[in-house]
Amino acid sequence: MRRLLTLACLILALPSAPAAAAPTCLRGVNISGAEFGTVPGRYGFDYLYPSASTIGRFAELGLTAMRLPIRWERLQPALRQPLDPEELARLEAAVSAATQSGMRTVIDLHNYAYYGKARIGTEMVTPEAFADVWRRLARHFRGDASVVFGLMNEPHDIPAERWLTAANAAIAAIREVGAKQLVLVPGSGWTGAHSWTADLPTGNNAAVMLGTIDPGNNFAYEVHQYLDADYSGTHAECSRGADALQAVERLTGWLAQNGRRAFLGEIGAPGNRGCAERLAAILRHVNANPQAWVGWTVWAAGDLWAPDYPLRLDPAGATAPVVSAIQAAARAKPSCEP
Repeated sequence: MRRLLTLACLILALPSAPAAAAPTCLRGVNISGAEFGTVPGRYGFDYLYPSASTIGRFAELGLTAMRLPIRWERLQPALRQPLDPEELARLEAAVSAATQSGMRTVIDLHNYAYYGKARIGTEMVTPEAFADVWRRLARHFRGDASVVFGLMNEPHDIPAERWLTAANAAIAAIREVGAKQLVLVPGSGWTGAHSWTADLPTGNNAAVMLGTIDPGNNFAYEVHQYLDADYSGTHAECSRGADALQAVERLTGWLAQNGRRAFLGEIGAPGNRGCAERLAAILRHVNANPQAWVGWTVWAAGDLWAPDYPLRLDPAGATAPVVSAIQAAARAKPSCEP
């Protein structure tokens, strides 16, 4: 990846024509590592972008998408300032490797609506500052139809109304530079599918996020849904798999009623007995409703996960049944063209 630094800097200096919006059918995997560790961290030790071989291993399963979590502070070390060339080169290399493997990349700003210790919507991190990083990213990648823009991972303690203001500012900035790609817009309160219509302390996502404004008319809501007891994905069990399926089914109804689309950006399960089947049922439902769902990415692959992490996707390890279920869902009819 480091050998691509000079090339990436040259690419950054050149203008790029906006890419036409690619057909949307995302069936893939989260590949973690670039969001790991404290900032700034040591590359290759504390954090790591996925290699071409890691990406290719999942492309060979028939997956069409990679959700790539990254850290805002590394990409833009100072708010409203240029993107870091070396970090951008690493991101560019991962996107290129995915494209060459036939996969699209969801660039996921994995910051929970924070920059450092300051939350979006505060005096330090204004909606305009959030829009600035997306303006710069969109300008750089606007010529690449394989890229999808994931505005933010799991805003959780920001009031939904404030989050909507920031999200709309970022979408407007993306469109201002001519980028036409799909934009993924989460709600607040961890953006759970199960709680989308609930009255949360942060607000009701179903009511508030209907105010999303996209001049390009090419966005989808990003939701997450785990199968464990509290839907957090932090327990090595899948006791609420049936409830999770019902939650996704209810959201499908809401999407149809309101003429909107969604993306299941995170879902995961351990290799325990029955868990792969419960996850597969949800993926089948999403696949069967392409008018409502633009796709899914399962959590999580990546070379820095501890071997005993329950949701670590390993075709030869404890989660082999889960990987097999993902592969079957990726290749299921109707087929998904990258």
